[in-house]
Amino acid sequence: MTHKAGKQPDVDQLVVTYAPLVKRLAYQMMSRLPPSVEVEDLMQNGMMGLLDAINRFEDGMGAQFETYAVQRVRGAMLDGLREADWMPRSARRDMRRIEVAINTLEQNNGRPPSETEIAEHLGLDINGYQRMLQDARGHQLIYFDDIHSSEGEDYLERHVGQPEANPLTLLEDADMRIKLVEAIENLPEREKMVMALYYDEELNLREIGEILEVTESRVCQLHSQAVARLRTLIVGRSRG
Repeated sequence: MTHKAGKQPDVDQLVVTYAPLVKRLAYQMMSRLPPSVEVEDLMQNGMMGLLDAINRFEDGMGAQFETYAVQRVRGAMLDGLREADWMPRSARRDMRRIEVAINTLEQNNGRPPSETEIAEHLGLDINGYQRMLQDARGHQLIYFDDIHSSEGEDYLERHVGQPEANPLTLLEDADMRIKLVEAIENLPEREKMVMALYYDEELNLREIGEILEVTESRVCQLHSQAVARLRTLIVGRSRG
């Protein structure tokens, strides 16, 4: 859909037409976020992004309105998440501990550590470690505050206004892409499959669980652990 040149868009009609899109994007994002995030908050921020898209869109931009709206809606949702500081500090702290443990064990053993080895290194039994992974649902491969410019401007401030770009695309240079692909290939088989089904096939946790014949909670744990493994490479490199 595009607006007609020289014609004012019917804002109310566009809001009604694209409100289901905002809802769909909110629920897609919810699958990657912890339970503390309210979908209504995402939808409210998304509606603000939709209104912004309606006000800003021009025919000459060479894009369909829905494509542009998706970019603005997602950007508004991400802005809201950052302002709300949605990741509990305890969960962020626990994931940092996991990342340090993984990095230490990899350096010591020359291979990716097993779940049991990580748990033992942290002084936890396997159930306690898996609960920690479960609580860290929504931990991301890249956090916007992982990377700062020399002026102290964080990654989100520099790039959220560029709707055509996502954090991973902007972060990766050619060398990093090679290392990231290699790191994913070296993930334990189940974690590698979870990442492929989640990011390539865009399946949700329940659907992945059905394929792997495990619970949705277990898929969440595997995803958190895979992200922690990959972050030991990416974040360390981006800060170097």
